[in-house]
Amino acid sequence: MSAFAAHYGREEAREPARRLIVGGAPEDGGMTMTTAAPVISYLDTRGPYDLREVALMGFGHRDEHSFDGVMRLAFCLDGDYERQVGGELRQAGERLQLRIHSLPETPALDEAEVAAVANQVARVVSVDHDGLAFERLCAADPVLAKLRHLAPGFRPALCYSPYEAAVWSVISARRARSQGITLRSRLSEAYGASFELAGQRTLALPTPSQLLGVDSLQGLPKDRIPRLHAIANATREGRLSVDRLTAMSPEEAMKDLQTLPGIGPFYSALIVIRACGNADVLSVQEGMSRSAATDLYGLDHSLSDAEYEAFAERWRPFRTWVNVMVRAVGSRAPAG
Repeated sequence: MSAFAAHYGREEAREPARRLIVGGAPEDGGMTMTTAAPVISYLDTRGPYDLREVALMGFGHRDEHSFDGVMRLAFCLDGDYERQVGGELRQAGERLQLRIHSLPETPALDEAEVAAVANQVARVVSVDHDGLAFERLCAADPVLAKLRHLAPGFRPALCYSPYEAAVWSVISARRARSQGITLRSRLSEAYGASFELAGQRTLALPTPSQLLGVDSLQGLPKDRIPRLHAIANATREGRLSVDRLTAMSPEEAMKDLQTLPGIGPFYSALIVIRACGNADVLSVQEGMSRSAATDLYGLDHSLSDAEYEAFAERWRPFRTWVNVMVRAVGSRAPAG
């Protein structure tokens, strides 16, 4: 168990398991929507934090427009990504309460798996780094201080994993984000799993093994299916594990990912920067973030890649977080 996982408390919820069949009984091909008795874990926010800001940020397939106090997550668990879990995340002061759900046909989560779920969720909602240090950095920069005033407790929301980011890259490429969201839901509905989380049905992507069984998907060009299979096989070989990718330099990891069909420079950067939990890798591929920074700092010209990298040195060791914040929150800043 990691040092960070040691911060998590754990208790068993005293709730009976519930099972709801959607679209017919399982033997008739219907999907099973479940809420098994959850395990409850707690994550320290480690500094000013607002779960509402994170949940409503809008990134990848997430497109919530309201927040009822619960951030719902359903994903393939880090490791071999062959187990789907669901999570209900609520803020309780300086901690986040995580209610972890598993499918009833799977074995109960053991201690290592509970720690893995908690670590993965901590990465996804950016409580895996020192938020107090981030706050000090922002307080020392007048522009960032203004953004923190507009959105206290903002931190980036991330993809669930490199595996899921790679799948998203293939199905969303060269199409509107809303279309990518529809395709992801369709893929999860047909081949993945479903959880009932705080009264709402929430879909999880298929595991790599399930993804290999995909032979067609309405609305997805046929040439994308072999790309999905290549991602599934690479994942089964361990190539898309967080540990493997973060053991390399970001540049090496991006180059390695570009050997996968359908993953070019933009999407390899997405996977490395926005799915592995990096807090200090600058994405020069996100032109909107660069434009927002140019406006917020009142710069007199558009910055080249080299100029932007030099300018962003002031944001170390949180260049990723700041790069996301200037884009996500910068639009709320008044002009001038």
